[in-house]
Amino acid sequence: MSSKTESTGTLTLSALNTETTVVEYTAQSDTYIVEGWLDLGALASGDAVTIKLYVAVDGTNYRTYLTTPYSGPVSDPIVRFHSMQLCKNMKYKVTITQTTGTARSFPYGFILEVMGSQ
Repeated sequence: MSSKTESTGTLTLSALNTETTVVEYTAQSDTYIVEGWLDLGALASGDAVTIKLYVAVDGTNYRTYLTTPYSGPVSDPIVRFHSMQLCKNMKYKVTITQTTGTARSFPYGFILEVMGSQ
């Protein structure tokens, strides 16, 4: 049987130069799909963040899939994490690190859909 889980909220950073997990999904009962959104609209002049997407293909060791820096203010502040299908033992994680400026808050929304045979 398939299932869908929504992870939404606002992540408030408490310190600069600290990598903070936005969302993390570990092994699931079947193949799964993850997609989501992150809003960087709070970034002001002098603020900078780095977004990282990690995948553990072997189910244990996270490897960097994508690293993207942003400096505020951002004219197009929505970051879209497109659908990624993963094997059931794989892991998925998105992090944010604010490197300069005033620690900010960032709304996010992710969807995890676990496939399943009927």
